[in-house]
Amino acid sequence: MGLEDKFDAAADKLKGKVEEAVGRATDDRSKVVRGKVDQAKGGLKDTVADLKAHTKDSVDEADADRRRIGEAGGDGLVP
Repeated sequence: MGLEDKFDAAADKLKGKVEEAVGRATDDRSKVVRGKVDQAKGGLKDTVADLKAHTKDSVDEADADRRRIGEAGGDGLVP
């Protein structure tokens, strides 16, 4: 799912750049603004995708730590 999110974010950024460029070329401020909004939306989606990936990594790491503690015979509680 992470790669799909990254592609979606990149598509929004590209769409926004194109729309902004068209707006500048045709002197259409509304297209320029919509393009900038799409670029910002893409940036936000990119950040969310990164956050999801880092969260998944942290959860996976915590699960691995919990398994190691269990295998070592510990109860998982820190004194």
